[in-house]
Amino acid sequence: MRYLPLCLMLLIALPLSPVAAGQTAPAKLNLVIVEGDGAINNIRQRTAREPIVQVEDENHKPIAGAVVVFLLPNQGAGATFADGSHSLTVITDNQGQAVARGLRPNTGQGQFQIHVNASFNGLTTSAIITQTNAAGAAGAGAAAAGGISGKLIAVLIAVGAAAAGGAYAATHTGGSSTTNAPPAAAVTTSIAAGAGTVGPPR
Repeated sequence: MRYLPLCLMLLIALPLSPVAAGQTAPAKLNLVIVEGDGAINNIRQRTAREPIVQVEDENHKPIAGAVVVFLLPNQGAGATFADGSHSLTVITDNQGQAVARGLRPNTGQGQFQIHVNASFNGLTTSAIITQTNAAGAAGAGAAAAGGISGKLIAVLIAVGAAAAGGAYAATHTGGSSTTNAPPAAAVTTSIAAGAGTVGPPR
């Protein structure tokens, strides 16, 4: 007879919603973009920045077990997931985060949007992640590297020219040092004479 009330108590104690034990149901959901917004994907290498979002309650505490859906455009610049689909459903981890793994850009160049929807315990929220597909992502890096190397070369040329000019000046001065020695001595002598002439007026 005591088993029946105990079983009923255990059934009643079991949570009927995805809210974890010891947690209160959130009054509001916040969807924070952690990574991926503003990323530039290389369509030549088929590499993309995987979006990461975090679901939080009204007090900015992470919510585990929330359902997050990533939606990609069906045409134009965009991407697909590992299975070739344009949507991916992920459950947030203990940190409240969901990662859109396997994102691969298509061959379309330009900007596109990833729509993200999150739901938990009857609450929903959404956000938009913007990314860009570019064929010249690697080329731009090479061009930048080329620009830097060009500047370095220009600096090296300038330094080399200065060194060559210095060497020439040193050689030229060295060759005429014997002829210029007397004026230098005269200058030093005149300075000594000036110092001597200052003495007599005193």
